[in-house]
Amino acid sequence: MIQQLLEIKGLRAYYRTLVGVVRAVDGVSLTIKRGEIFGIAGESGCGKSTLAKATLRLLKSPGYIHEGSILFEGRDLMSLNEENLRKLRWSQIAYIPQSSMNSLNPVMRIENQIMDAILAHENWSKDKARERALQLIRMVGLPERVLRMYPHELSGGMKQRCVIATAIALSPKLIVADEPTTALDVVIQRGILQALREIKETLHASIMLITHDMAVHAEIVDRLMVMYAGKVVELGDIHHIFKDPLHPYVKMLISAIPTIEERREIKGMPGRPPSLLNPPSGCRFYPRCPYAMKKCSQEEPKLKEVSPGHFVACHLYEGW
Repeated sequence: MIQQLLEIKGLRAYYRTLVGVVRAVDGVSLTIKRGEIFGIAGESGCGKSTLAKATLRLLKSPGYIHEGSILFEGRDLMSLNEENLRKLRWSQIAYIPQSSMNSLNPVMRIENQIMDAILAHENWSKDKARERALQLIRMVGLPERVLRMYPHELSGGMKQRCVIATAIALSPKLIVADEPTTALDVVIQRGILQALREIKETLHASIMLITHDMAVHAEIVDRLMVMYAGKVVELGDIHHIFKDPLHPYVKMLISAIPTIEERREIKGMPGRPPSLLNPPSGCRFYPRCPYAMKKCSQEEPKLKEVSPGHFVACHLYEGW
């Protein structure tokens, strides 16, 4: 059995607009191993959610995949037709969308929503699907009574757990979770993260966790990829990245995380992300980088391995 579950090579996902093409994901490559939680971080607009949708080929017009390959268990997802993709989604790859709390049907009971997902993909009896729904709701830490409730009767955290229960209904091998803790308070957020961790262990699944919150990544992920303006700037083991961040952007993100261990000034990042309609030449971070050199504005840095499993795209590390 191959260790890599998902492999993405040179993925470019763009959006057509009236004023030009937005290069939201511009040459991203990554691998996700079996049984790991792989984090993707970066500011809003850096391409995280576009990458998630492109992975499942869920980009709708004006979005499109310009080029690249997406291999799931060695199977090329770019070559599948819509019917085969539909069969693959949910059963093999599940998706927890951004603002997922709003994805529940307001006029259907939770039980029926979970059952619908199961019956759409499996030739099960309603009794078997109902029994599975009960197992799932317990798996995410909710009481049985939730199955008979409507979404408006649930708190934000309960809704999120119901969405997660629906996503894992068919025991997928990969769960793509796009900002699953957004708009939740820190107590509920911790519960959701714990639920995801337990689901990974129970189902032996891999998780692609997308969030701008670096503290969330520090809590749960095994490896982290940081994006900036559609590009990968750093990738590596979570402990190495937090202990010794290399890219100036990643250093600034981590330094902005509040800590109770020491009293220090929390500094914001100067400037603003570039327009992806017309990104700057060279390194896209150089207009905001305190270490920028002349070369940074002229030549795009390549993602290179500076230590085992730790990659960075920055001219500061060319001699490593």
